[in-house]
Amino acid sequence: QVQLVESGGGLVQAGGSLRLSCVVSGRAFRNYIMGWLRQAPGKEREFVAAITWSGVATVEPDSVKGRFTVSKDNAKNTVYLEMNSLKPEDTAIYYCAATRNWGRLRDEHGYDFWGQGTQVTVSS
Repeated sequence: QVQLVESGGGLVQAGGSLRLSCVVSGRAFRNYIMGWLRQAPGKEREFVAAITWSGVATVEPDSVKGRFTVSKDNAKNTVYLEMNSLKPEDTAIYYCAATRNWGRLRDEHGYDFWGQGTQVTVSS
């Protein structure tokens, strides 16, 4: 089992920044790729970013590239999603999740473990 606990969400004005954290624990969690996904009201869950514990990272979709950065701190067993220049369309519940399959990052069903989610609301 892998446990994921997100924090850092909140209400921010457009143009502002937030940093989400995900503390990871449990058995063999370093074998997993850590992903960030989000779900906006009335929309499907969307892949945002992922990182391995060795530092291989990716950020999607195009709407967040250049604004969002994924990183990790191995000493703290924590992964981060740094979000800058936030827009109202970034409003969503953000989830941290763990998968073993890099090829299924964009498939929410490809993840084995999930955090509880943290709400991000961006006001205009």
